[in-house]
Amino acid sequence: MFFHENIFLDTEKNPNFRTELVTGKHSQVVLMSIEKGQDIGMEVHDVDQILIIVDGMGQSVLNGERTNFGKGYLIFVPAGTKHNIINTGTTPLKLFTIYSPPEHKPGTVHKTKQDAINAEAARED
Repeated sequence: MFFHENIFLDTEKNPNFRTELVTGKHSQVVLMSIEKGQDIGMEVHDVDQILIIVDGMGQSVLNGERTNFGKGYLIFVPAGTKHNIINTGTTPLKLFTIYSPPEHKPGTVHKTKQDAINAEAARED
């Protein structure tokens, strides 16, 4: 499977908290839109995660270390790192993230953070 898209335009247009864009055997690209004042939520993955900020500003928390960021930043989160991404700006925080290996099922769409929380809870049952 091949995929050719303008990732920045796709990310800017994405209205959903989480939208899986493309999944391969060893990696996955997911679009995210985090509303002002919201965050992803503290989490830990068994996979590496790379986040690229397309628009907005925020703060990353990686194993308790806080760093401010803005448009154009790349945040690398090694597997096993306790992390959160917080929107500290006045507009939605637009980013895309790359998981390696994939973290979510192909076709995953969570319109809101609550939808994502509910899906994660159902996955754990």
